[in-house]
Amino acid sequence: MHELSGTVKVILEEQTFASGFNKREFVVTDEADKYPQDIKFECVKDKVELVNNLSVGEKVKVTFDLRGNEYNGKYYVNLAAWKIESLAAGGAAPSSKSAPFDPADEVLDEEPPF
Repeated sequence: MHELSGTVKVILEEQTFASGFNKREFVVTDEADKYPQDIKFECVKDKVELVNNLSVGEKVKVTFDLRGNEYNGKYYVNLAAWKIESLAAGGAAPSSKSAPFDPADEVLDEEPPF
């Protein structure tokens, strides 16, 4: 389990594959270092709804797992977000489900999940 705080920069459209597998990606800018980093996360299956509560420019804390896989001899690393908390002033309620990412949730189709 890993955590990263930053500002939501981009929210991408949901993708659905022929197998029924779906995911939605978003980018958070981490400004903790001298040079800000844009970090792309993905939510899969029922976690996709977490992204629906986000707004560009919102400060958030993302809890995620590192996921790695091989597809056709190439290796991919994904950051699977499973909890997203708003860091807005006033202590807004977290937009999360606190169940960690379950690799059994990830059903691959002919297309790699990247």
